[in-house]
Amino acid sequence: MPRLEFTLTGDYVELHNLLKLMGLADSGGSAKARVAEGEVKVDGKIELRKTCKIRAGQTVLIDDTTIKVQKPK
Repeated sequence: MPRLEFTLTGDYVELHNLLKLMGLADSGGSAKARVAEGEVKVDGKIELRKTCKIRAGQTVLIDDTTIKVQKPK
C-alpha cells in the first residue's frame, strides 16, 4: 500500500486537483469522475464532492494509495 505525502502551498487543495497532481488520475476529468463514482475516501469516509477542500492533516485514500496532506514548512 503506497503512502504518499503532499505539502500544501496554500490553505487547501481541491480534491480533484490533488489526485491529478499526485499522478493518480490522467486528467482533471478523470479525477472528477473517480470522485463522483465514490472511489475516493477522505479521512476514512467516501467523498463525493469533486471540489472538496483538502487541508493539512487530512488523509486521502484511492485504490490502495494513501496521501497524507501536510502544511508547508
